Amino acid sequence: MKAIGYQHSLPVTDVNSLQDIELTKPVATGRDILVEVKAVSVNPVDYKIRQDMPAEQDQWKVLGWDAAGVVTAVGDEVSLFKIGDKVWYAGDITRTGSNAEFQLVDERIVGNMPNALSYAEAAALPLTAITAWELLFDRLQVERSNNQTANETNKRILVIGAAGGVGSVMVQLIKQLTNLELIATASRPETVSWLEDLGADHIINHRNLLSDEFAAQSLAEVDYVVSLNNTEQHLVEIEKVIKPQGKFALIDDPKTLDIMPFKMKSISVHWEMMFTRSFFQTTDMQAQHDLLNSVATLIDDSIIKTTVGNHFGKINAENLRKAHQLLESQTAKGKIVLEGF
Repeated sequence: MKAIGYQHSLPVTDVNSLQDIELTKPVATGRDILVEVKAVSVNPVDYKIRQDMPAEQDQWKVLGWDAAGVVTAVGDEVSLFKIGDKVWYAGDITRTGSNAEFQLVDERIVGNMPNALSYAEAAALPLTAITAWELLFDRLQVERSNNQTANETNKRILVIGAAGGVGSVMVQLIKQLTNLELIATASRPETVSWLEDLGADHIINHRNLLSDEFAAQSLAEVDYVVSLNNTEQHLVEIEKVIKPQGKFALIDDPKTLDIMPFKMKSISVHWEMMFTRSFFQTTDMQAQHDLLNSVATLIDDSIIKTTVGNHFGKINAENLRKAHQLLESQTAKGKIVLEGF
């Protein structure tokens, strides 16, 4: 089968950083399903692993943690899917990725693809949807607006880096499923326009001091802060704009994280890593299957929409290198998708 892989950690400008290769088609056993990959999207985790984790000697490492496709075979313990089902998923960081014609994936982290979306539109969403959902509802424990006891009406949330892949889903989940007032950050006209279209209540520029931006728009302190990138740069300012006893969550990889300034305000800190359930085979691993099905229903009901920012064409090494390069520049808007081999 066709695949895109690498052996050595190289700059994305090197043609050998990602290469077109041929691999043996895998066989489904146990709770695995074999998916014919129709479309993928690219996430920052792809280039971070490419930069830092070379393949084992004489082996190929295949990246990719977002896919939409069709089930072509099932293991003997599979109960959630059958051959021919259209599916979407974000995969497992410990296994071969989706940048291949066929991929094995545990059924418990796979959802039924939304009927309303094409394969490319669907591939844009799984990893970011899981990350945004788990961060809001599992880590920060934000209350859903359909909860009759919900009391979040007068609460506010700040999302830093809101125009990227995770942020684009999170903004929609906040606006459609919670009562929170949303302050989002963006720094370019096109990303500001993107967030306006997604429904952000207020938009501030994260290139300036957050506290100055809050003052300029007469914004009050927030109950929640979500940092999706450049957390180290914003940490001092986050302490200034968050309420006492507020909650702070992040997903990026700061080299250091000095949270001592949070002590006086009793700020709690929450990490989100969407691969945790599959990596540790947690007892609630199937929560990601249920989550993806819930998101699919929201899409089919026109409550939230896909977050495709760029379609880079076929799934091959040249186009994936271009996608990695754009993500490394931190100027992407929405998600980058590729479709077909």
